[in-house]
Amino acid sequence: MTAPIAAARPAAPRVNPLQRIWLREIGMERLWMRPAPAAARPAVVPQAPVSEPVLAPGLAPAVVARDIAPATVPPTVASPAPAVPQAAPVSPVPAEPMVPTTRSNGRPGIPASILNRTGPPPRPVPKAAEDEAVEAPRIPVAQAVKNATLDELREQVVACTACGLCDGRRHAVFGQGATPTRWLVVGEAPGEQEDRQGHPFVGRSGQLLDAMLAAVGMSRETDVFITNVIKCRPPGNRNPKPEEIAACSPYLMRQIALLKPERILVLGRFAAQTLLGTDATIGSLRGRVHALKTDEGVEIPVIVSYHPAYLLRSPSEKARAWQDLKLASRMV
Repeated sequence: MTAPIAAARPAAPRVNPLQRIWLREIGMERLWMRPAPAAARPAVVPQAPVSEPVLAPGLAPAVVARDIAPATVPPTVASPAPAVPQAAPVSPVPAEPMVPTTRSNGRPGIPASILNRTGPPPRPVPKAAEDEAVEAPRIPVAQAVKNATLDELREQVVACTACGLCDGRRHAVFGQGATPTRWLVVGEAPGEQEDRQGHPFVGRSGQLLDAMLAAVGMSRETDVFITNVIKCRPPGNRNPKPEEIAACSPYLMRQIALLKPERILVLGRFAAQTLLGTDATIGSLRGRVHALKTDEGVEIPVIVSYHPAYLLRSPSEKARAWQDLKLASRMV
């Protein structure tokens, strides 16, 4: 009597000739050597073949212990065990069916309750108050300054973060001078001293500007308000970038609308190009009167001249700057 065949192996193992004779003798050669179908192959690790006794030629095979039927042992009568009360059977909770965990793409299975769910999705867990806080939308500068008073405009300039210049400034320079004013003097951007003190034209350029204004009987304390197109100092006193000019220009235009100057003296190329909306050189803009039309429809005369910092580097141009000042002072 042969032992029952174990689970089919994925492939027949290699056997030596003596083992093949032994398998033939016990009638298991075909079953052992035939590979199992692909669908019935279990994922088991094949075990090493068990060495069988070598038989001499002509001898009958020895009786193997596994072929001997177990001896019949008379059953013993055991004393009845005391009855033990059993708890009521608990019905097992059926496990949630799963999608087969082995897929062609190797992804894990998904519970059927999720795949077969109907109706609206579950409500999300409410977030904490700090997670729900959303940054308030930033109001454009032109809209924020539309109805601002001069004091409100000053506060907005001090707290402005419309461009990257706010990251490196010490003070935003709003402007300084007489209110109401006769002349509005517009420069380009604060320098190192202006950034340190928070007032426009306080360095060597400011001293030269005060002397030029005094030569035509004007003073920043009683007649002139001085400001810049850019309210924060560019790093290293570099030229203002177009996006910085665009972000800061609404402050200047609101200052003009509130101060209502009789005339505007523009100092430097960037200031002139910003106010007049042109890319012409300062040499072609100076020496004549331009006009700036406000939102209220009022036209304000504009005179273009060199920046005092340029005059300090090029003293020979002071004569032309003096002509520009006289042109501005003769205007009614």
